[in-house]
Amino acid sequence: MSDFSELEQFKNYQFIDPGEMGDADLELILRETSPYIPEKGFVPAYNFSMVHTTSKEIMGNIDLRVGLTEKLKEYGGHIGYEVFEPYRGHRYAARSCSLLFPFLRKLGINPVVITCDPNNLPSKKTIESLGAVLIETKQVEVEPGVFRLTSVYHIYI
Repeated sequence: MSDFSELEQFKNYQFIDPGEMGDADLELILRETSPYIPEKGFVPAYNFSMVHTTSKEIMGNIDLRVGLTEKLKEYGGHIGYEVFEPYRGHRYAARSCSLLFPFLRKLGINPVVITCDPNNLPSKKTIESLGAVLIETKQVEVEPGVFRLTSVYHIYI
């Protein structure tokens, strides 16, 4: 559980319109916003669907957290993504992250913290393709008594 004091800055967070984000065949559609919930250690977040511009199929999801708790700095970061199995291998995760960069700049988030399991080679390649700098790899307690190896990267935008 996070210390409430580190989350206090998010108490009055006002979500802003992220605007249109897309490229040739990919657009990010705001699905919902998630509020600040201090008792759960949640910071405000924007939750997007990765949508094919022509077919309108949802190919995955990407979430943008507007702040970090101490736990999120080690595991989770500002951005989390998932590309559904049939759509993997088309760089949708990397392209989605890149589409978020102008919005991250507008929010004043720099560096962007992003994490992954170091054994998840597709995610590691995605993060490194964005010019991320590896800060550290270590065991992190993700929930009481559950530890995972995680790599923490910073992306300077």
